[in-house]
Amino acid sequence: MLTQEQNERLTKVGPGTPCGNLLRHYWQALCPAGEITAEKPKKRVRILGEDLLVYRGDDGKVSCIAEHCLHRRASLYFGFIEPGGIRCCYHGWKYDAEGKCVDRPFETQKADNLCLPSYPLQELGGLLFVYMGPKTSALPALPRWDVMAREDGKRTIVVLPEHTCNWLQIQENTVDSVHTYYLHGHMSAVNNLPTLATGRYFYRPIESYDWGLCEWGVTKTLVYGGDKPEIEVRPPLIFPNILRIPEGPLEALHFRVPIDDTHTRIFWVGFVPGKGTGTTFEYSPDEAMEDEDKLLQTFYGQDRIVWETQGAIFDRTLEVLGATDKGIVMYRRMLAEQIERVERGEAPTVAVVPDDAKDTMITFESTTRPVADGIEHVFAAN
Repeated sequence: MLTQEQNERLTKVGPGTPCGNLLRHYWQALCPAGEITAEKPKKRVRILGEDLLVYRGDDGKVSCIAEHCLHRRASLYFGFIEPGGIRCCYHGWKYDAEGKCVDRPFETQKADNLCLPSYPLQELGGLLFVYMGPKTSALPALPRWDVMAREDGKRTIVVLPEHTCNWLQIQENTVDSVHTYYLHGHMSAVNNLPTLATGRYFYRPIESYDWGLCEWGVTKTLVYGGDKPEIEVRPPLIFPNILRIPEGPLEALHFRVPIDDTHTRIFWVGFVPGKGTGTTFEYSPDEAMEDEDKLLQTFYGQDRIVWETQGAIFDRTLEVLGATDKGIVMYRRMLAEQIERVERGEAPTVAVVPDDAKDTMITFESTTRPVADGIEHVFAAN
């Protein structure tokens, strides 16, 4: 159980907040690169409590700056892309790709120090990633996760519906190893849901469980008994806000990106080795939370019901933890420790790629396959 102050330190993500400052030290998934085209060169994105504009300049370069003009706060989304930047539709103030105001029509005085926040972008595996951390001469390396970097198969990016809850209750689910028995296994069996075929894997006696710390986050091990005893070693929770998991023939990543304190965007990326090539992206239809029967038809929907019914920001002062929550406690301590490092002016130490390994692909293996072969799109948010 956390105090209210501790809960706010771990959940608030806006500029200047303890956790928001930490999350800004990591590259965050922003949007599929395929969304920014010559035909549709602009996109508004809200992330970590900031409203940003992603746009393709006349030179083809994609840039990211704050959305609202410094003058009267009009949205630059409706602005005009010109050589050297974008011009506001309201009074014509123009900004270059770094956010600097380079033209102020009708003004008689120069204002060389006017500048919007701007953020570096990198593309990997069809996703654009943004770095919103401290301005330094050398950016931290964007981790080359195997699902994003491999080229020997087909990759699919799915933008899931906006979740009306805080990012942390979604990410904590990753180290909640035993929830799969009841939420996915028992739920599927009792209600005879379409998820029963894959849910049977989790619907076995759990004899023991354990967690540990590693360079990427928190490791997870589960021991099944019954007729098919098995030790399942799941890929670790990737700090701070990524799930890496095998889903049948797929290897998958889930990026849990805070929109603000009470909304979260999830990018699901699945990679199938040896079956085609290239990357595509799509949007998952949004099932209303009120339509519980539909949501229960998928693992993803089952998880979403739990996450969102915990509240916009889960009040952890009211929880009663048990032995099965050891992984959650470990993760919270890790999160608090890394926040404290940033507050001291130090860099994070978890899930950080050394400069001499920036071109190395990061691969995770699981000793078991929790989804039957042949099932490709299950969105198992475990």
